[in-house]
Amino acid sequence: MPALRTFLPWIAFAVIATKGDWRYGAPAALLLALWLLAADRRAGRGAGELVMEISGAAFFAALTAFSWTVPHSPLTPYGPALAMGWLAVTAWGSLLAGRPFTTGIARTMTPPELWGDPRFRRANTVITAVWAASFTATGAALAVLLAAAPHATAAVVSVKLLGFALPAAYTVHRRRAAARRAVVGAGAGESGEAAGAGEGLPQAGPARVPAA
Repeated sequence: MPALRTFLPWIAFAVIATKGDWRYGAPAALLLALWLLAADRRAGRGAGELVMEISGAAFFAALTAFSWTVPHSPLTPYGPALAMGWLAVTAWGSLLAGRPFTTGIARTMTPPELWGDPRFRRANTVITAVWAASFTATGAALAVLLAAAPHATAAVVSVKLLGFALPAAYTVHRRRAAARRAVVGAGAGESGEAAGAGEGLPQAGPARVPAA
Protein backbone atom coordinates (compact mmCIF):
# COMPACT_ATOMS: atom_id res chain seq x y z
CA MET A 1 0.00 0.00 0.00
CA PRO A 2 1.60 3.31 -1.07
CA ALA A 3 0.39 5.11 2.06
CA LEU A 4 2.27 2.64 4.26
CA ARG A 5 5.53 3.45 2.45
CA THR A 6 4.93 7.17 3.06
CA PHE A 7 4.66 6.63 6.80
CA LEU A 8 7.54 4.16 7.25
CA PRO A 9 9.81 6.76 8.93
CA TRP A 10 7.05 7.62 11.40
CA ILE A 11 6.39 3.96 12.15
CA ALA A 12 10.12 3.36 12.66
CA PHE A 13 10.28 6.30 15.07
CA ALA A 14 7.21 5.06 16.93
CA VAL A 15 8.83 1.65 17.45
CA ILE A 16 12.39 2.73 18.27
CA ALA A 17 11.49 5.71 20.48
CA THR A 18 8.86 3.91 22.55
CA LYS A 19 11.06 4.03 25.67
CA GLY A 20 11.07 7.83 25.59
CA ASP A 21 14.58 8.38 24.17
CA TRP A 22 14.57 10.28 20.87
CA ARG A 23 18.34 10.11 20.28
CA TYR A 24 18.19 6.89 18.29
CA GLY A 25 14.66 6.84 16.97
CA ALA A 26 14.89 10.32 15.41
CA PRO A 27 18.15 9.74 13.45
CA ALA A 28 16.91 6.35 12.24
CA ALA A 29 13.67 7.89 11.05
CA LEU A 30 15.57 10.78 9.43
CA LEU A 31 17.82 8.45 7.45
CA LEU A 32 14.81 6.44 6.28
CA ALA A 33 12.89 9.61 5.37
CA LEU A 34 15.82 10.99 3.34
CA TRP A 35 16.34 7.67 1.56
CA LEU A 36 12.66 7.43 0.59
CA LEU A 37 12.58 11.08 -0.46
CA ALA A 38 15.64 10.65 -2.67
CA ALA A 39 14.14 7.53 -4.24
CA ASP A 40 10.89 9.36 -4.98
CA ARG A 41 12.72 12.30 -6.54
CA ARG A 42 14.76 9.95 -8.73
CA ALA A 43 11.49 8.33 -9.80
CA GLY A 44 10.35 11.72 -11.10
CA ARG A 45 7.87 12.69 -8.38
CA GLY A 46 7.61 16.43 -7.86
CA ALA A 47 7.86 18.24 -4.54
CA GLY A 48 4.12 18.95 -4.65
CA GLU A 49 3.47 15.21 -4.52
CA LEU A 50 5.78 14.65 -1.55
CA VAL A 51 4.19 16.85 1.11
CA MET A 52 4.28 14.26 3.88
CA GLU A 53 7.73 13.01 2.91
CA ILE A 54 9.28 16.49 2.98
CA SER A 55 7.49 17.36 6.20
CA GLY A 56 8.74 14.15 7.81
CA ALA A 57 12.35 14.79 6.81
CA ALA A 58 12.16 18.32 8.25
CA PHE A 59 10.59 17.10 11.50
CA PHE A 60 13.12 14.33 12.10
CA ALA A 61 16.05 16.59 11.21
CA ALA A 62 14.90 19.09 13.84
CA LEU A 63 14.13 16.35 16.35
CA THR A 64 17.53 14.72 15.85
CA ALA A 65 19.32 17.99 16.54
CA PHE A 66 17.12 18.73 19.54
CA SER A 67 17.40 15.26 21.05
CA TRP A 68 21.20 15.35 21.12
CA THR A 69 21.40 19.00 22.18
CA VAL A 70 18.84 18.74 24.99
CA PRO A 71 18.74 15.00 25.81
CA HIS A 72 16.93 15.50 29.13
CA SER A 73 14.25 17.90 27.92
CA PRO A 74 10.91 17.64 29.77
CA LEU A 75 9.34 17.21 26.33
CA THR A 76 11.18 13.94 25.71
CA PRO A 77 8.52 11.63 27.18
CA TYR A 78 5.97 13.22 24.87
CA GLY A 79 7.80 12.39 21.64
CA PRO A 80 5.03 10.14 20.25
CA ALA A 81 2.39 12.81 20.89
CA LEU A 82 4.56 15.49 19.26
CA ALA A 83 5.10 13.29 16.21
CA MET A 84 1.37 12.75 15.80
CA GLY A 85 0.76 16.44 16.33
CA TRP A 86 3.19 17.28 13.54
CA LEU A 87 1.47 14.80 11.23
CA ALA A 88 -1.88 16.40 12.07
CA VAL A 89 -0.57 19.89 11.34
CA THR A 90 0.88 18.70 8.03
CA ALA A 91 -2.33 16.96 6.98
CA TRP A 92 -4.63 19.83 7.97
CA GLY A 93 -2.21 22.29 6.38
CA SER A 94 -2.30 20.41 3.08
CA LEU A 95 -6.10 20.67 3.14
CA LEU A 96 -6.02 24.39 3.88
CA ALA A 97 -3.57 24.86 1.01
CA GLY A 98 -5.93 23.01 -1.32
CA ARG A 99 -3.40 20.22 -1.90
CA PRO A 100 -4.47 17.16 0.14
CA PHE A 101 -1.38 15.09 0.83
CA THR A 102 -3.01 11.83 -0.30
CA THR A 103 -3.28 13.26 -3.82
CA GLY A 104 0.42 12.65 -4.38
CA ILE A 105 -0.02 9.01 -3.36
CA ALA A 106 -3.10 8.54 -5.54
CA ARG A 107 -1.37 10.01 -8.58
CA THR A 108 1.26 7.27 -8.53
CA MET A 109 -1.51 4.79 -9.44
CA THR A 110 -3.86 6.95 -11.46
CA PRO A 111 -3.72 7.96 -15.16
CA PRO A 112 -2.78 11.67 -15.54
CA GLU A 113 -5.97 12.35 -17.50
CA LEU A 114 -8.00 11.78 -14.31
CA TRP A 115 -5.99 14.05 -12.01
CA GLY A 116 -8.08 17.10 -12.82
CA ASP A 117 -11.43 15.40 -12.33
CA PRO A 118 -13.39 17.10 -9.51
CA ARG A 119 -14.41 13.73 -8.12
CA PHE A 120 -10.77 12.66 -7.86
CA ARG A 121 -9.93 15.83 -5.93
CA ARG A 122 -12.99 15.46 -3.70
CA ALA A 123 -12.13 11.85 -2.84
CA ASN A 124 -8.62 12.82 -1.78
CA THR A 125 -9.93 15.72 0.26
CA VAL A 126 -12.15 13.35 2.24
CA ILE A 127 -9.42 10.73 2.68
CA THR A 128 -6.89 13.34 3.81
CA ALA A 129 -9.41 14.72 6.30
CA VAL A 130 -9.83 11.23 7.78
CA TRP A 131 -6.07 10.88 8.20
CA ALA A 132 -5.84 14.37 9.70
CA ALA A 133 -8.62 13.65 12.20
CA SER A 134 -6.97 10.38 13.20
CA PHE A 135 -3.60 12.06 13.74
CA THR A 136 -5.25 14.77 15.84
CA ALA A 137 -7.17 12.32 18.03
CA THR A 138 -4.17 10.01 18.40
CA GLY A 139 -1.85 12.86 19.35
CA ALA A 140 -4.29 14.07 22.03
CA ALA A 141 -4.81 10.53 23.36
CA LEU A 142 -1.05 9.93 23.55
CA ALA A 143 -0.48 13.21 25.39
CA VAL A 144 -3.05 12.25 28.02
CA LEU A 145 -1.80 8.67 28.28
CA LEU A 146 1.87 9.65 28.56
CA ALA A 147 1.05 12.17 31.28
CA ALA A 148 -1.09 9.74 33.28
CA ALA A 149 0.79 6.48 32.71
CA PRO A 150 4.17 7.11 31.05
CA HIS A 151 5.31 3.51 31.55
CA ALA A 152 2.26 1.89 29.95
CA THR A 153 4.30 0.84 26.92
CA ALA A 154 1.76 -1.63 25.54
CA ALA A 155 -1.01 0.94 25.65
CA VAL A 156 1.16 3.61 24.02
CA VAL A 157 2.14 1.26 21.18
CA SER A 158 -1.48 0.21 20.68
CA VAL A 159 -2.66 3.82 20.42
CA LYS A 160 0.12 4.60 17.94
CA LEU A 161 -0.79 1.65 15.75
CA LEU A 162 -4.48 2.53 15.80
CA GLY A 163 -3.60 6.05 14.69
CA PHE A 164 -2.27 4.62 11.44
CA ALA A 165 -4.40 1.49 11.09
CA LEU A 166 -7.83 3.14 11.25
CA PRO A 167 -7.32 5.71 8.45
CA ALA A 168 -5.46 3.09 6.41
CA ALA A 169 -8.46 0.76 6.73
CA TYR A 170 -10.76 3.57 5.62
CA THR A 171 -8.54 4.25 2.61
CA VAL A 172 -8.66 0.58 1.60
CA HIS A 173 -12.44 0.51 2.11
CA ARG A 174 -12.87 3.57 -0.09
CA ARG A 175 -10.67 2.05 -2.76
CA ARG A 176 -12.65 -1.20 -2.82
CA ALA A 177 -15.97 0.64 -2.88
CA ALA A 178 -14.75 2.66 -5.84
CA ALA A 179 -13.71 -0.53 -7.62
CA ARG A 180 -17.18 -2.00 -7.12
CA ARG A 181 -18.80 1.17 -8.46
CA ALA A 182 -16.55 1.06 -11.50
CA VAL A 183 -17.56 -2.53 -12.22
CA VAL A 184 -21.27 -1.72 -11.81
CA GLY A 185 -20.92 1.39 -13.97
CA ALA A 186 -19.16 -0.56 -16.69
CA GLY A 187 -21.87 -3.22 -16.60
CA ALA A 188 -24.51 -0.52 -17.02
CA GLY A 189 -22.81 0.82 -20.11
CA GLU A 190 -20.70 3.52 -18.43
CA SER A 191 -17.01 3.40 -19.20
CA GLY A 192 -14.69 2.11 -16.46
CA GLU A 193 -12.80 5.40 -16.61
CA ALA A 194 -15.91 7.51 -16.01
CA ALA A 195 -17.22 5.23 -13.29
CA GLY A 196 -14.00 5.23 -11.33
CA ALA A 197 -12.74 8.75 -11.90
CA GLY A 198 -13.96 10.00 -8.56
CA GLU A 199 -11.59 7.72 -6.67
CA GLY A 200 -8.75 7.87 -9.16
CA LEU A 201 -9.49 4.50 -10.74
CA PRO A 202 -7.68 3.67 -13.97
CA GLN A 203 -9.57 2.62 -17.04
CA ALA A 204 -8.06 -0.82 -17.20
CA GLY A 205 -9.14 -3.72 -14.98
CA PRO A 206 -8.98 -4.23 -11.23
CA ALA A 207 -5.28 -5.04 -11.13
CA ARG A 208 -4.55 -1.30 -11.33
CA VAL A 209 -7.05 0.01 -8.83
CA PRO A 210 -5.14 2.73 -6.97
CA ALA A 211 -5.09 3.70 -3.34
CA ALA A 212 -6.11 7.33 -2.97
